[in-house]
Amino acid sequence: MNLDDFSDLIERPDGGVRRDAEERRERFIVPPGALGRLDELGEWLSAAQQAVPVRAIEQARVVLFAGDHGVAQLDVSGRAAGTAHELVRATLDGATPLAVLARRFSVPVRIVDAGLDCEPGLLPEAVVRTRVRRGSGRIDVEDAMTVEEAEQAVRLGMAIADEEADSGTDLVVLGDLSVGGTTAAATLIAALCGTDASVVTGRGGAGIDDLAWMRKCAAVRDALRRARPVLGDQLELLAKVGGADLAAMTGFLLQCAVRRLPVILDGVVSAACALVGQRAAFRAPDWWLAGQLSGEPAQAKALDRMALNPLLDHGVVVGEGSGALLALPFVQAAAALAAELPERTPAADEDDAKDDEETSGGETADEVASPAGE
Repeated sequence: MNLDDFSDLIERPDGGVRRDAEERRERFIVPPGALGRLDELGEWLSAAQQAVPVRAIEQARVVLFAGDHGVAQLDVSGRAAGTAHELVRATLDGATPLAVLARRFSVPVRIVDAGLDCEPGLLPEAVVRTRVRRGSGRIDVEDAMTVEEAEQAVRLGMAIADEEADSGTDLVVLGDLSVGGTTAAATLIAALCGTDASVVTGRGGAGIDDLAWMRKCAAVRDALRRARPVLGDQLELLAKVGGADLAAMTGFLLQCAVRRLPVILDGVVSAACALVGQRAAFRAPDWWLAGQLSGEPAQAKALDRMALNPLLDHGVVVGEGSGALLALPFVQAAAALAAELPERTPAADEDDAKDDEETSGGETADEVASPAGE
């Protein structure tokens, strides 16, 4: 497998349709620019759907890729190594912020086990049947997985994207359930952006103290040394310092772009996978939205590299897809406004033109009358 092959398969959203959507927007009773970013989103959705007016977002779904990372053994996370399955269980039980929001917004949640480090019996078969391997290697001293496993994980993500597109999903909210995932994500972003470990290392969604941050920074530094020699091959890069869940997310993002399925990215992990995807196919980011700014320095650097402007900045750092899901109503609102706002009637346009003429004529009469009065 060569991820560069995706470059020939991915097209940009339809520019002609977007121009049609822009022209239609100019005829709305609400003046152009009055709705701010909502206008831009509505036009982007029209281009993605190849439809004017845009169709409402009615079948959104949250997709979460789950995995454990061996680097968490270095105490670089606020959670103990090998406990990502607890996050999965809590989400399934409706006891996480993401689960509460999904329930409130009536959005179904799908969890994909790409590399959890737990006994399969702890979770439902629907979750664990996709597992590529049990946990990922400690990337500061060993590969996260083999290249063959990385390819298997990418193909898993591609298959999930196809299933979602075929089932009628019209927008995906993408997130992760991982322990140690932000360390791998920071390494990927540092490698692809050519920057140092200290610039990209944050404190993760669970929060860590200064000593843990120093350990995390050292782990990213050591992993980065291992990553730089394989920068020319995205699949090998994912195998070296990524993880099964990150490789699966990368394959998912790329195949969603192939299938013209828009995706809202969540935090630093999804941003890292998107950056790998951009390296493989430069048009792919045109199909993605940045849901929120998470506060992770690596995420901000990745989004800047992809020219993705976050929809929200509310200080939500919990991860697990929560920030991206909070952006969903904003995107749905953009679609609803673009589809349902009425256009000005021809009579209204004529009245506006008549008013302009009268105003212009009145000014001219005054200008003419003024010298005579003098």
